Amino acid sequence: MSSIKPQQVTYIVPGVENFDYTEISKFIQKAQDNLDPSLLEFAWVELLEKNKSVTPEELAEMIFGSVEPLESYCAHLLLSKDEIYFTVLETRGSCALYGPRPATQVEELINRKLAREAAEKDLHEFLQLLKSAKAMPSHAKPSKSSWMIEEKIQEKIESLEAYAIDACKSDGQKKTAGMILKAMGMAKAASSAVNLLIDIGYFPVHVNLDLLKLNIATDHSDEVISAAENLVLASVDPDKTNRKDLTDLKVYAIDVDEADELDDALSATRLQDGRIKVWIHVADPAQYVQPGSTMDRTAMRRGTSVFLPTATYPMFPEKLAMEGMSLKQGEVCNAVSVSVVLHPDGCIAEYSVDNSIIKPTYMLTYESASELLHLNLEEEAELRLLSEAAARRLQWRRQQGAVDTTTLETRIKVANPEDPEPSINLYVENQADPAMRLVSEMMILCGEVIATYGSCHNIPLPYRGQPQSNIDVSAFAHLPEGPVRSAAIVRIMRAAEFDFRKPIRHGILGIPGYVQFTSPIRRYMDLLAHYQVKAFLRGESPPFSAGQLEGMASIVNMQARVARRLCNSSLRYWIIEFLKRQPKERRYHALILRFIKDRVAALLLVEVGFQASAWVSVGRHIGDEIQVLVEEAHARDDILSLKEVIQGN
Repeated sequence: MSSIKPQQVTYIVPGVENFDYTEISKFIQKAQDNLDPSLLEFAWVELLEKNKSVTPEELAEMIFGSVEPLESYCAHLLLSKDEIYFTVLETRGSCALYGPRPATQVEELINRKLAREAAEKDLHEFLQLLKSAKAMPSHAKPSKSSWMIEEKIQEKIESLEAYAIDACKSDGQKKTAGMILKAMGMAKAASSAVNLLIDIGYFPVHVNLDLLKLNIATDHSDEVISAAENLVLASVDPDKTNRKDLTDLKVYAIDVDEADELDDALSATRLQDGRIKVWIHVADPAQYVQPGSTMDRTAMRRGTSVFLPTATYPMFPEKLAMEGMSLKQGEVCNAVSVSVVLHPDGCIAEYSVDNSIIKPTYMLTYESASELLHLNLEEEAELRLLSEAAARRLQWRRQQGAVDTTTLETRIKVANPEDPEPSINLYVENQADPAMRLVSEMMILCGEVIATYGSCHNIPLPYRGQPQSNIDVSAFAHLPEGPVRSAAIVRIMRAAEFDFRKPIRHGILGIPGYVQFTSPIRRYMDLLAHYQVKAFLRGESPPFSAGQLEGMASIVNMQARVARRLCNSSLRYWIIEFLKRQPKERRYHALILRFIKDRVAALLLVEVGFQASAWVSVGRHIGDEIQVLVEEAHARDDILSLKEVIQGN
């Protein structure tokens, strides 16, 4: 026997005597079969008119014409389950008194119910769509655009996408996404939403979540594209009558092989007195773009072109950047040319900054430029001169305290990134490579000249400096030269600083001042420097004061940091994906850069140009080269586990 507490009793069926408990289930079933909610509406209308309340028994008399146990229980069920027409006015024990709700309230409750039922129906249909899409093979899954056709489907997909990237705009979006995930038997987590969207084909397998999270602009608006096309067709060069003709120079443009837009090119000659004269020719986008224009504001909002393994998102629309601004082989191009005569020791003897026209002779990759330098061809004497000038500059800068931070750098290009198994091409570049050194030195030289030029003429510019660390780099002289020593130096480097009125020393580069000037198609800060310098060349006042430059720089540098973060995370993702696909038994050479804790070391994978960490055996030291295997690699979860190969195993 068990007892039932009074508060557990919800209703006592009247008129029941000598009831056999075995009949309870049959009794309940009969009651369920007799339920007709529409009867409740009729009763509500009548009772509302009379402003009268009822007990379950009184309602049974009204709608069934009987107060027998079955009818009374049916009336109780109708009232107790009703959420629309009646509300409880009073409860005494198991006996309740119900009153009719006002008509306006009933109408509102009916509308809510209908909306809820419609939402449940929509959710059910959406869940069926999800399950169907999940079951389809990859090639047959619905396209992303097909999920956007119907508004109610679009809303749910967008809720899932927002949930996946932690960007829900409202509690409603978050609730909808959570409800969908729960109904699909998945945990309420961002990773679940990502996996679901991948499973249905809405996201590609290798979706770049950071690209979505950081809200990087990937397309230009129709307005901007139209403005770009007009500029290409109808732009008037304001400096046409003030350009130096340098088309007789042999001009080398050296860049990575997949570069779409070329910002800079180089020339050199030996003067009669034996000194070397070099030219750094820089593309002239300011001939098309005026400060404050639609195109200028677009470039400022972006701050920089974004180069990812899977795509490039240019600062300017492609048509304008490629057809108008970019330097092109064999074509006469407008440029801003910085010419420098070097003393034999590599310091600057004289310089000039001019609007110019040039005709690029060669477009070379770093690899082909290095090969030409190695071949030492007589007909490429100008390239050898550039290399000689670069070597002198490097030596001079080192004498001024410059710090060598060259290391290995990874470049990855991913073809067909939307495919589940895209093609990954990985290149490792040594920044100490002759061609890379050549270009780097000329870019630094150009930056020093522009800083000096700005200082001499009191031009507000984004002067960039970097104070030297409190730790003398000679403290790392015992470390092997190259990536190991560079990594140690980079760790103690202080943050870059800006001044917008005068140059500040750049301790790392070993020069008295520096202005980034050579990538105005790709970096907005460089474009700002062009605006200022070109205005001076025309005899006009610079368009921006030092204070204005400082305000703009804070915005642009923030955008650049976001872009850099995206580039780094994307590169890391694809390197891990690349390693995952390599044969399990493949061994990698790794340099020990430093020890993080105990025997956990930071390593540089030489064949990949990538830093990772792993346990290393006792007796290993910084600078040692070891071999490692990849134990586990999972790009989506940012997992890379390495294991040292012990010799003899």
